[in-house]
Amino acid sequence: MIQSKRRPERIALRVHKGCLVPADGISQQRLRARNYRLNDIVFAEIRKPRNPKFHRLAHQLGTILVENLDDFAGKNAHQALKKVQLDGNIACEESLAILPGVGVMQVLTPTSLAFDQMDELEFRDFMAAACAHISKKYWPGMSAEQIELMASVYVEPT
Repeated sequence: MIQSKRRPERIALRVHKGCLVPADGISQQRLRARNYRLNDIVFAEIRKPRNPKFHRLAHQLGTILVENLDDFAGKNAHQALKKVQLDGNIACEESLAILPGVGVMQVLTPTSLAFDQMDELEFRDFMAAACAHISKKYWPGMSAEQIELMASVYVEPT
């Protein structure tokens, strides 16, 4: 049996003077659906989401891998990134599974790279590790810095 922890729902809040308020109508609806009322005490994990351009950077990296390396042929950008995550054990959660007749097995699950799930520092660490792994395993003729630069200036064909 594989057990994984469920990520809590994230609701966007905006900082006002001395308080946090729903950032938009959707966030307001999600709070109402949870039956939160005025003066309720709630626990929250507060994270500032990263700039959405960094989300595009990850997909640009995935697209470059698909378009230039045979190991990623037939995959889309998202699948290429997940392959890099698993191959390099980068931004993966480790869990144990018990397989009858086999025993205990370690399972890696790539975490979400979505900008509402991973903050900017975590994402920068992911990109550095992913580019280093790609350089070492798939593209030894290029440095990690060259790979990241190539992804940052990549413009998808129109």
